[in-house]
Amino acid sequence: MPNPRDFHTPKSSYTKDDLLKSGEGGYFGPGNAQLPAPPMLMIDRISELSLDGGRYGKGHIAGELDITPKLWFFESLFRGDPVMPGCLGLDAMWQMVGYWLGWSGSPGKGRATGVGEVSFRGQITPNVRCVRYEVEMRQVKRGRLVLGIADGRVLADGNGVYEARNMKVALVGATG
Repeated sequence: MPNPRDFHTPKSSYTKDDLLKSGEGGYFGPGNAQLPAPPMLMIDRISELSLDGGRYGKGHIAGELDITPKLWFFESLFRGDPVMPGCLGLDAMWQMVGYWLGWSGSPGKGRATGVGEVSFRGQITPNVRCVRYEVEMRQVKRGRLVLGIADGRVLADGNGVYEARNMKVALVGATG
């Protein structure tokens, strides 16, 4: 019989503690989707999830990251020019697509498989207080291959700084 700690009842929002537990594995069942551990976990909370929301009516997920000047990446990219690498914002949105797939009941481990296009119109610096990620599912395939295709945007204190179209995440090695 499975350990009751391995599963949870899906919720409409998740705290940082919830997300850290997900990173330990087992949140969506053993061997299934999980978030990365810090420092690669780029989300402090998930504030919204739905199966039928978003522009395409196929589901959405929104999350946030609190910005402080002491975050590891500000000193790691350009010395003397603290900025969050754009690839980390893209990775955060991929993380959220994989999380959404597990949350919505699909088995397997999330793997980013591509992105159609990405545009950067701004940057995230230590002066920003909060980054918001908004991801809308465009297409979800469930079968031998589980694949989520989504569009997303990153906002820094409410201002759009990145956009990505056709982000793809597959769930591999399904155990459930």
